[in-house]
Amino acid sequence: MDIQVADTLLGSLIDGRYRIRGRVARGGMATVYTATDERLERTVALKIIHPSQAQGAQGRMAGFLARFTDEAKTIARLTHPNVVAVYDQGTHGGLPYLVMEYVRGRTLREILAERRRLNPGEALAILEQMLAAIAAAHRAGLVHRDVKPENVLVAEAPSGGSGNLVDSVVKVADFGLARAVEASADDDSGSQLMATVAYVAPELVTDGRADPRTDVYSAGIVLFEMLTGRVPYDGDRPVDVAWQHVDRDVPAPSTLVPGLPPVLDDLVIRATRRDPGARPTDAGALQAEVQVVRDDLGNANANTALLRQVAQPTMVVASVRPTDRPSWARLPDQPEPRTAGARPHRRRAAPPPSSPLGRFQALRDRVMADPRGRRAFAAAVVVLGLVAAIGGWWFGVGRYTDAPQLVSMPRAEAEAVAAQRGFTLAFGTPRYDEKAAKDQVVGQEPAAAARMVKGGTITLILSLGPERYEVPDVVGKTFDLAKADLERVNLQVAKGPDRYDESLPAGTVVAVDPKVGTQVKPGDKITLLVSKGRAPLSVPNLVGKNINEARSELQRLGLNAVEQYQDSDKPKDQVIEQDPPNETGVEKGAEIKLKVSKGPPAVLVPQVMGLPCVEAQQRLQAAQLAPVVQLNPNGTVGFQNPPEGAQVPPGSQVTIACF
Repeated sequence: MDIQVADTLLGSLIDGRYRIRGRVARGGMATVYTATDERLERTVALKIIHPSQAQGAQGRMAGFLARFTDEAKTIARLTHPNVVAVYDQGTHGGLPYLVMEYVRGRTLREILAERRRLNPGEALAILEQMLAAIAAAHRAGLVHRDVKPENVLVAEAPSGGSGNLVDSVVKVADFGLARAVEASADDDSGSQLMATVAYVAPELVTDGRADPRTDVYSAGIVLFEMLTGRVPYDGDRPVDVAWQHVDRDVPAPSTLVPGLPPVLDDLVIRATRRDPGARPTDAGALQAEVQVVRDDLGNANANTALLRQVAQPTMVVASVRPTDRPSWARLPDQPEPRTAGARPHRRRAAPPPSSPLGRFQALRDRVMADPRGRRAFAAAVVVLGLVAAIGGWWFGVGRYTDAPQLVSMPRAEAEAVAAQRGFTLAFGTPRYDEKAAKDQVVGQEPAAAARMVKGGTITLILSLGPERYEVPDVVGKTFDLAKADLERVNLQVAKGPDRYDESLPAGTVVAVDPKVGTQVKPGDKITLLVSKGRAPLSVPNLVGKNINEARSELQRLGLNAVEQYQDSDKPKDQVIEQDPPNETGVEKGAEIKLKVSKGPPAVLVPQVMGLPCVEAQQRLQAAQLAPVVQLNPNGTVGFQNPPEGAQVPPGSQVTIACF
């Protein structure tokens, strides 16, 4: 059993004027009710914003109401037969609402749910009126931002016909509503994607930017759905659907519905180009293309869109002329229909003098009969011509300028140039650059010298500087884990020679080359040295032993001695240093380097013959020799041994005989 929650607004009186009679629909941003305007005694539609859209962060409500009011005033000035008119706005219970024209009909979403897809004639007829409404908004400086079947109302045709949608009246709703809600969200949580993801344009996903070409893309997706009965992309999550618009081209409708004319494929593909610059510039430009396609395909009586399918699987539609459309659906520059078979004539009968046209012609004749009237008329024509020329120059050329060159500038300089030229800056995702310093501009959209509206937005891409990483500390990890850590930061891994280690088990990293903490760039090679575990042999302590004893001990262990002799104050042939040190683990056959003493360096025996015995003793002692005195210690040296110039170890005895 379904459980329905009572709507507390039903039957209530809003602003002392609008009596709510029933609920029509509930959407993502608002609920729509039918209401009676008790002051003017007419039925209206009342749309009230959900609390979740109007409220959020503390203190955001006032800003939202101000933006909503500004948008409502702008929309209210947008007057067009295919736009749902806005009559009033206000707040109820702190929530903003709009009072709009009540359209007796169904949404395009409801029609598609019932019929799945439309024939080409009906789809183009609905799209043409949609684009007429959106084009009026674009001319007024508005972007809809949320074009979708839910915002397209299809009312009964003025002729009262039913079943075929070619003569139906189409009206577009919710101009500016998405922008009002999104602008409020910007203050609190950054730019949000308000558009329905099935119809969102790529630039709204990547940059959050919207212009008339954004609505053109969404209208192209709506045409695709009307022709095929489905949207081009689906996915488990809205973000997955949104990014498919960025990454993929919309397929041709005929790939899903064989036999659709190629011109319809071309129309959809042109409107849904991922590059905004490749689409029609606005809804008016796309509407002109739709009218050409309708005239090419044709529709003989505006009631039957599909005549036949010939042997080749191509849908053919009878020709239609603009003048065959009902009067309410024609654009101002389309002529009145002519009765079939009527012959053209050069002159029409004069209108009755009492008619408005007759009175206008009489006034014109009086003005043109007076020379001053003719001059005033000519001046008026000149002024109107100047206004038209200036207006044409402004909308065609004057409001555009060239985008400045900001690439290669530091961010602060780019901001100063943009502010001086009156542009607004936005920033895309920064990227690493080997040649550009951090915060230097490496990309811009639009590009330098591209045509853009004065005061428009330029999106800059800033540099993160050269991409560098520190070698992570992977010592002590297994080789596989260390390799994964290094490859995660885009480094290449090589395995160096394994070696024994006293503290780390086999298979773990014992050293890294370059060392841990070294700055490297992506793709650099890191060599890992891996432990083989503790060595099977331990080096003995050989320092202080005689070289012969040391050799014997090493041979017994299966190790090789590598000897190097050097002067030392240690006794000759004594081991004074070893490498590796004692207790180091090594494998059999390893070389042990030994430094061996050659003994103290020899000294020269000085010449003391003929010197007084006391002086001779002093000279020998100064030469690190030990004098031995014989006979008369107070005499003169007459004999010495070893003789003068002999080389002897320090401390050797020298015998002198004194007479």
